[in-house]
Amino acid sequence: MHDLESVLLFVLIAAAVIVATRWLSRRTGLPSAALLTIIGIIYAYLPGQNIPLDPEVILTFVIPPLLYNAALDSSLIDIRRNMRTVISLSVLLVAVTALLVGVGFHLWVAGATLAAGVALGAAIAPPDPVAALAVGRRAGLPGNLITLIQGEGLLNDATALTILAVAVASVDGEGFSFPTAIGRFVISAAGGVVAGVVVAYAVRLLRHLRDDPISANAISLVTPFAAYLLAESVHVSGVLAVVIAGLIVGHDAPRHSSGASRLQTSAVWRLVDFVLEGFVFLLIGQQLPKVVDRLHVYETQTVVIAVAVSVGVALLLRPLWLVLTQLLPARMHSRLGGDGVRREDRALNRKEVVALSWAGTRGVISLAAVFTLHDNVPDRDLLQFCAFVVVLVTLLGQGLTFAPLVRRLGLRANKADLARERNEARSAAVRAAIDRLDEIQAAKHDHVEDRAIESMQKQLTVRLERYRRRLDLLEQAESDEMPTSPQYEAALAVRREVISAQREELLRWRDAGNLTDEGLRVLERELDHEERLAERS
Repeated sequence: MHDLESVLLFVLIAAAVIVATRWLSRRTGLPSAALLTIIGIIYAYLPGQNIPLDPEVILTFVIPPLLYNAALDSSLIDIRRNMRTVISLSVLLVAVTALLVGVGFHLWVAGATLAAGVALGAAIAPPDPVAALAVGRRAGLPGNLITLIQGEGLLNDATALTILAVAVASVDGEGFSFPTAIGRFVISAAGGVVAGVVVAYAVRLLRHLRDDPISANAISLVTPFAAYLLAESVHVSGVLAVVIAGLIVGHDAPRHSSGASRLQTSAVWRLVDFVLEGFVFLLIGQQLPKVVDRLHVYETQTVVIAVAVSVGVALLLRPLWLVLTQLLPARMHSRLGGDGVRREDRALNRKEVVALSWAGTRGVISLAAVFTLHDNVPDRDLLQFCAFVVVLVTLLGQGLTFAPLVRRLGLRANKADLARERNEARSAAVRAAIDRLDEIQAAKHDHVEDRAIESMQKQLTVRLERYRRRLDLLEQAESDEMPTSPQYEAALAVRREVISAQREELLRWRDAGNLTDEGLRVLERELDHEERLAERS
């Protein structure tokens, strides 16, 4: 019972630290991932017991939901549009990183083998996009870079873990063979894609259950684990299966689930993501003493060279790769469009290359991967230390400086263009609704009163006129900032005051016993949605 109480106390303290760190991050602009890692390191050297990083627990219970939520929030269309760059970063760059680290270890680290070096390279190759995306969104990073970071982060884990499995198999005596490695990778990746598609379409078959928000939440929470277990049971890439399932389900969600289900599911996943990421980065920091304590058997020179090779490849190869791939002939930047016409993708400019080069923070999957190495892997302790140093250098060094770099480069999303796009889509949707009302009126449905149609038409016309005024203001904008007008701000303030007055009156009714708490919650939800709509208009 004492152990359970200790665990519960640790969880409560960790939750408090995560919430406090989020508050500090929002106030200072510092990335919460870096802050939590620093707190984890400090805690690790305080008296008391640390929680060890169990790689199987991380890979089975933590990585699938984090990847699935990231996939749900990604755009399948945008990733397909940028597939050449995404594949270049998430597959080719990961493979080259693993190979260069392996060769570096084999040539310069005394006693190290090529297979062990490739295993380390595979572990440290995939960037963790969590920290970069969190900072990038807050700094207003352009949408095309957000898409590239998302797409890379979704697919590179599968590449890295597959290469790691091949390298470990070669350590076990099968020998390192490039044809064998490529064959295993293709089979594992293809199998992961198939498993993800199967699970996604199984979820689609349950669309009638997903109209109920509670059922939709339950199905959504088990989907990443179903995809991972199905893929792993047939020995293919579980993380790729999770990503593919998430991309397809997220793409289908507007068509195959109700509005209430989407709202609740989105809120649940934001909470899951927040808690899991917080605990993961705290856990990373706590591993430092355990990793450092096992280095006493190595000479200082060996450790320094191994760390230099690992950090050097991790930091230098990414910008070099981005520069070289942007210098490829124009035809290499083209893609085949859906209409069969080949189109040339826009190459990244210098500022975008610099920002994307610095968005290579490593995270928990690098540590989880390297901690899966068993005892018979040569220099296992040295490999784990090198991976930890790479994670710390990138997570703290790049994580803390990414936002200032983005601001210094002047890279930011064009807010006026984004607002213009949304308001044009809103206007198109309202016009479609008005056309549908005209069709209903022309069909002379007996069960529909003319007054109901006229009332709805008036509401939609008022809304359409508001969107048109907003678009006129956006068209006159001379900068990329969101334009404002005194009339618009005044109207928004009035809507907020009206909603606030309604909330206060509902509370008085509840306190006077004229409205039940259940009724209050229903009516408050209506006002919450109305307020959210006002803020986003």
